[in-house]
Amino acid sequence: MAASITRALAPVQRVLGHSLTGKTQCMESLLDPARRCPPPTLVQMRTKKRHFIPPSVGAKHKTFSEQESKAKAAGVVVRQQYMERVINITCTAGIFDPYIPPEGDARLSTLSKEGLRQRTEQLKQSAGSQLAVRKIKDHDPDFNTKGFPARAQEIFIEAHANLTSFNKENLHSLVTERCYPEMVRGNRYKTLRWSFLESLEPPRVVHVRCPDMVSKGNLYGQVTVRMHSKQMLAIYDRFGRLMYGSEAVPRDVLEYVVFERHLVSPYSRWRMHGKIVPAWAPPKDPIIKTIMIPGPQLKPWEEFEESNYEVPKPKAVQWHK
Repeated sequence: MAASITRALAPVQRVLGHSLTGKTQCMESLLDPARRCPPPTLVQMRTKKRHFIPPSVGAKHKTFSEQESKAKAAGVVVRQQYMERVINITCTAGIFDPYIPPEGDARLSTLSKEGLRQRTEQLKQSAGSQLAVRKIKDHDPDFNTKGFPARAQEIFIEAHANLTSFNKENLHSLVTERCYPEMVRGNRYKTLRWSFLESLEPPRVVHVRCPDMVSKGNLYGQVTVRMHSKQMLAIYDRFGRLMYGSEAVPRDVLEYVVFERHLVSPYSRWRMHGKIVPAWAPPKDPIIKTIMIPGPQLKPWEEFEESNYEVPKPKAVQWHK
């Protein structure tokens, strides 16, 4: 009896199952719009024709001039390259009419024949300095050749003190943009010890120039100050070994320092611009550089002390930066 009822209800179940499955598929198609949209049609279209194709490796036109001429023939505009150079108007790029120190300065006495002749030549060359001093006083009324050397010496000492402490902000206010890279070049990973002990001779102005740059009236004042002093300098490398100088032995130093100011700018100040090194100056002491000396190749069971290896002493070599 139960089996006959099941066979009778089977067609009804199949009809109900098909109807439920169809309704579920309709609901899925409504929820998924991609099934409702027709498949996209791909139409191939030709793009714009390229008049200039970059040459490949091994092409006929290998040189740049041939490639440029071919691009111009195809109508491609090649951008012109400009060699631009940055111009800094706060300072000049060099020392105009540099002072030529007399040979034997700080060695010859003014009472000797040679020293008296050098003194007379300096007086003859001071005519150009007098004209430059007048121009500087028109823009800087407080400038005079008697009080400026002491002020210049203070700037010199403060600039070197900030160099040893690596104070870049204060150093930029004491030296010009031309002098700054010359002072800090090669000082990375080094320790500087510098001190100004005393002045052997009072500083004095030996040369004054007032050039103009870019346009007439854009004046710059350059004053050369002679400084003969006793200083101490010691330079250590990154390993703490002495490279140059000594902290115990002071030295007599004769320097010709150039100071510059942009006279037209009301916010300018006197700054250190460079140094003049005479041709007759003695050469500097060689720099002692720390190098690695290869030692003996030891076996795992050997010790360096037991090998009695003698480290060779390096010879002093003059290093040029």
